[in-house]
Amino acid sequence: MRGIDLNAAGWRKSSYSNSDGGECVEISDAHATLVPVRDSKTPHLPALIIPNNSWSAFITAVKNGELSG
Repeated sequence: MRGIDLNAAGWRKSSYSNSDGGECVEISDAHATLVPVRDSKTPHLPALIIPNNSWSAFITAVKNGELSG
């Protein structure tokens, strides 16, 4: 996905991230059809760009316990 500027994007941390700085996943709501995802410990690295419908399906599967190992 070329041409996506995330420099001014607002990021929010997952409510499942722990408080000691580990396992910190952040997403940005700046795009209607895409969900940028990054590790808050390394925000300078590229974000994963996931189509909104795929992100929604992932979140639904997590909430339904379909991805537990």
